[in-house]
Amino acid sequence: MKITFSKSILGLYAASLFMAACGSTALVSTPIENIDNIPLKLAPLSEDQKKDWGHLDLVADTIPGMSVDKAYTEIIKGKKGKQVIVAVLDSGMDLDHEDLKDVLWTNTKEVPGNNKDDDKNGYVDDIHGYNFLGESYNEQMEAARILRLKIGDAAYQAKARETLDKDIKKAQQSKQITKQNKEQSEQIKEIIQDADDAAKSELNKEVYTAQDLATIDTEDPMLKQYVNILTQLLASGSTIAEIKDEVNSDIERFSEGFDYYTERLEYHFNVDFDGRKVVGDNPYDINDVPYGNGDPSNRVEDEAHATHVAGIIAAERNNGIGIDGVANNVAIMSIRAVPNGDEYDKDIALGIRYAVDNGAKVINGSFGKPFSPNAEWVYDAIKYAASKDVLFVHAAGNDALNLDDPKNANFPNDQINNGPEIADNVITVGAINEDYGSEMVTSFSNYGAINVDIFAPGQDIYSTVPESKYKYFNGTSMAAPAVAGIAALIRSQYPKLTAPEVKHIIMQSGLSIKTPVVLGGDESNTGTLKEISKSGRIANAYNALIMADQVSHGKLKLNLDAK
Repeated sequence: MKITFSKSILGLYAASLFMAACGSTALVSTPIENIDNIPLKLAPLSEDQKKDWGHLDLVADTIPGMSVDKAYTEIIKGKKGKQVIVAVLDSGMDLDHEDLKDVLWTNTKEVPGNNKDDDKNGYVDDIHGYNFLGESYNEQMEAARILRLKIGDAAYQAKARETLDKDIKKAQQSKQITKQNKEQSEQIKEIIQDADDAAKSELNKEVYTAQDLATIDTEDPMLKQYVNILTQLLASGSTIAEIKDEVNSDIERFSEGFDYYTERLEYHFNVDFDGRKVVGDNPYDINDVPYGNGDPSNRVEDEAHATHVAGIIAAERNNGIGIDGVANNVAIMSIRAVPNGDEYDKDIALGIRYAVDNGAKVINGSFGKPFSPNAEWVYDAIKYAASKDVLFVHAAGNDALNLDDPKNANFPNDQINNGPEIADNVITVGAINEDYGSEMVTSFSNYGAINVDIFAPGQDIYSTVPESKYKYFNGTSMAAPAVAGIAALIRSQYPKLTAPEVKHIIMQSGLSIKTPVVLGGDESNTGTLKEISKSGRIANAYNALIMADQVSHGKLKLNLDAK
C-alpha cells in the first residue's frame, strides 16, 4: 500500500522535532511516527519541484528531500566556507558544461599541453584530473573478462559463467521485447497520423474536438474506423498532438532500450571482445604504469554519467542557469576510470590514490560490479585514503538485492564477508524516490543492514549532461553524489572535522523512517530502513550541518561506534 501525506497533516506534526541546537535552530525529524495510519494523498509535484525535489524539505514541502534549500536559507546564509576538492571517479565528464566549467579543479602547478609532468606527480598534463582509460570506451563486464583471460580457479570461472549466461539470456529477451514494443508503437503512430490526416481533411480543420468528429457522416468504413479511434483517444482528456508526442516518446524510449541491450550483447557480455587493447597497458598488473592521459573529458555525448554526477554535487549555484548543486564551494576533480562496461580494479585503485595525492577530501564512486579479481588493490587504496583523512562515498548498486547475502557482493565494499569495516571512511548509499511512504525506496536500489549505510534521493534526478544540456537519470549513482555533496558542505563549513566524523554525522543526523518499505518493487518483500541499512535513515543536509556545528564546537560528543 502506498502512503503519502498532505501539507496540512504534516503541518500538525512539524513541531515534533527531536533535538534543539544552535539556539532556536532544530533538527528536522520524521513528522509522523507511524505513517501507515494516515493514508492521505500527496499533490503531484510541480515542474520546478520535480527538477529540485532532492533539495526540498519533508516537513515544509511534503517531499523526502535532503532539506538542502532550508540549509542554505537558515544555516549557511551566504557563508562560502573553505573550498573542498571533490573527485568524481567515473566516466569522462564534460569539462566545458555551462554549469560546471567554473567549478572545476585546476592543477595550477601543471602547464597545459606541454606534454610534461611539470609538478612531478607522475601524471602528464593533468590539468583538471586524469584519464586512466586512454581512448577506450566500450568494455566487457568483469565476468566476461574472467572467462576470456581465465582468471581465478575453476570455481571462480564457473561462477562468472553462470552470471554471464544469466545476463546474456536476460539481455536477449529484453532486446526482443523492446524491438516488438518499438515496432508496435511505430504502427500505432502511423495509424494515428493517418486518422488525423483524414479527419482534418474531412472537417477542413487543423484542430478539432470530439464534437466535431461526431458531425462526420460517412459510409466509408475506413473513415468510420478513424473517427472511432480518434474519439476514443480524445476521451482520455489529451489532445491528438499530445498523444502523438507520447507515442513518439515511447518510440524513442524503446529505441534506446533496443540499442542498450544490443550494446550489452556486443560488448559487455561478449567474451571475445577486448576493449582495453587501445590503452596499451596490462590492466591486471598494478605496476604497469604510466598509462592513460591528462584529458578526463567524455569521449562521446552518451558518456554522460560523470557529468550528471558532478552536477548533483556541485553545479554552480545561483548563476541563473541550469541547476544548483548540493555544495557551494567545491572544485570538481574529474578522474576518468569507469568505461561503458565494468571498471578495472587497477584504474579504481590508482584513481583513488590520484585523488588523495592531489588534494581531494571527498571522492564519489558511482560504480560497482559483482566480480573484483584484484579487490585488494582497491581495499589498500581505500585504507590509504583513510590514512589521509579522505571520505569515499559509494553507490549501493541497482540490482534490488540484499548486499548482506554473500552471493550478492557489490565491489568495492568496505566489509569483507560482512566482517569489520576495513576503514571508517566509506559511506555506501541506497536510493529513494519522492514518494514519502511505503514505496519510498526505489524498486532498483540494493540494500543491506551491514553493507548499506544510508539512503538519499536517486530517482528522477535532474542534472547536467554533455553539450550543456540537462536530463533526468535514475540510480544509486545519483544518490551517492547527493551524499557526497552534503559531505563537501560539512567539510567546507567545518574543515576541522575528520572523514569518520563527517561520515557518522551524515548517518546519525538523517531522518529515521520507521514504517516498512517495499523492497525491489515486490510488495511481499518489506523491511524498515533500520532493517535494510546501518543508519535506518535518509540523508538530510540541514540536520547534518546542525550536528556538525555541535560536534565542531564541543556541544556534542560524536560516538563513532554508533550507527
